Amino acid sequence: MNWEQLLSLKRFGDTQKRERIAQDETRLGFDVDFDRIIFSSAFRSLQDKTQVIPLSETDFVHTRLTHSLEVSVVGRTLGRRVGKVLLERYPNLVNLGYTFNDFGAIVAAASVMHDIGNPPFGHSGEKAIGEYFKTGKGLKYKDQLSEKEYQDLIDFEGNANGFKILTETREGISGGLRLSYATLGAFLKYPKESLPKKPTNHIADKKYGFFQSEKSEFLEIVEELGMKQKSEKDISYFRHPLAYLVEAADDICYTIIDFEDGINLGLIEEEFALEYMIKLVKDTIDIKKYHSLKHKTDRVSYLRALAIGVLINEAVDIFLANEKAILNGSFEKSLLEKCNYEAQINDIIKISISKIYKSTEVVEKEVAGYKIIADLLDVFVTALNNKFNGNQSNFDSLVLNLLPEEYQIEKENLYDRILQICSYVSRLSDGYAIRMYKKLTGNII
Repeated sequence: MNWEQLLSLKRFGDTQKRERIAQDETRLGFDVDFDRIIFSSAFRSLQDKTQVIPLSETDFVHTRLTHSLEVSVVGRTLGRRVGKVLLERYPNLVNLGYTFNDFGAIVAAASVMHDIGNPPFGHSGEKAIGEYFKTGKGLKYKDQLSEKEYQDLIDFEGNANGFKILTETREGISGGLRLSYATLGAFLKYPKESLPKKPTNHIADKKYGFFQSEKSEFLEIVEELGMKQKSEKDISYFRHPLAYLVEAADDICYTIIDFEDGINLGLIEEEFALEYMIKLVKDTIDIKKYHSLKHKTDRVSYLRALAIGVLINEAVDIFLANEKAILNGSFEKSLLEKCNYEAQINDIIKISISKIYKSTEVVEKEVAGYKIIADLLDVFVTALNNKFNGNQSNFDSLVLNLLPEEYQIEKENLYDRILQICSYVSRLSDGYAIRMYKKLTGNII
């Protein structure tokens, strides 16, 4: 892979190559990507989607939206710092008009949309959709789908759904948000289809990145970017190098900031913060300043800021030291898995799992989310299929009136109809999913 091709400004529908040197310096091509994401309805719904605590009644706990914004800030810093060195290594990029800000803009845009395809109720929402088709009422569709189509459903993946949102062509809208291929490439953490499932231990094979419905869009993007194919037997590619920075930004934020939320919520004792995070910040902390801060939230915020700074430095150094391996596809781990603080990061994640992710409050609401998502899927998928098959009931007709027009399209293919409903349910916020569920179950009070 080469950087000139990887930094493509091309968008769906372009008939001519976009030259970086010809871009308006007041609003660069990659900056447009960030702007379009921020103004999209899919991004706005993240304000009421779970990051750590589902349906939290406090006002300081992170949602998917605040988490995504913070990841983009870290991502921009990572991109700019890496970009500055890469421009020194590849002066031809400077001659073509690229700046270190371009790298920052690409990573920031890919970072701010990294969760855009996640369903309501956190990662349990993905599992709930999958379970509906694997063991629930949706199992009846298995024999009517191809093996890969069915795998898309039982392993419903927020990353693939995000790619669908960003690229799918709807009536009157071609190419989704029409983002640059460089940004879409950086977004694709798992550039493969759902089968074969995890064929290797390479980080790019951990999950999958696109549904069968967006296969052609995926192939067009990876070809334009010159991304390297992993296997000729199936559709599987090595990552766009900047995807490693997007992943690192996310890993840094959820590791440190979820931990901070747990402390502020009282789920984790403050003593644990100092015990676990001091190992990350021992070379940068000002102990006198730390003890001078009177409020717990201020002390924890101070540790958090230092920890993020340390991990940003680590991620940049690891990326630059392994750039060649990343370009040829032989770098098989995430950046933080190679850092000097891997053991400390794992300790923080372990306590977050036991104290936050498995807390009674979280588990109870995730259980409720399973029921809500399964029932919403069943009602809407059944109604849409009944309409297509000509045996629509009055109830089906009423139910479909609750769907936005773009999700009522009678697609010929069963897989497309099902995925259409999955996409709709996944875009619901936590609160709206609950309200919709109450309407469909007759609880209108």
